[in-house]
Amino acid sequence: MTGQKRNYNRNYIAYVNSFDPPTQHFKTVFRAFMVGGFICCVGQFFRYLLEYAGLTGDELAGTVSVILIFLGTFLTGLGVYDRIGKNAGAGSIVPITGFANSVASPAIEFKTEGFVYGMAAKMFVVAGPIIVFGVSAGAAVGLLYWLLAL
Repeated sequence: MTGQKRNYNRNYIAYVNSFDPPTQHFKTVFRAFMVGGFICCVGQFFRYLLEYAGLTGDELAGTVSVILIFLGTFLTGLGVYDRIGKNAGAGSIVPITGFANSVASPAIEFKTEGFVYGMAAKMFVVAGPIIVFGVSAGAAVGLLYWLLAL
């Protein structure tokens, strides 16, 4: 019986693989690298532009982050960022614009459910655990630092 079951498993795997196109790993990694690098180049362009305008330090870093978050959210609203992500994979998810996309996408998708239960609640479906972990880790490190400083 186990030999027959093993044969069914092989047949099923062959059947499933007939519908699944083979993955082109090099092409996928290259696209992710190029798109992620391009997003970082856009951020660096804004950094140089704002540095030339006179911003320095934390003001400069914060302003560049806000610009990139705005661009990611704006492109998500237009439906462009999802097409970029479909072709680029992790190259579009890793930078800060990918985080903006993960917050804006569910909010746009569930806007028909209302402002509070749709947009506001669903906005943190994907990004919520990241935010909770960041706040919790920051509080734990701060408490540890305070206890060690005593």
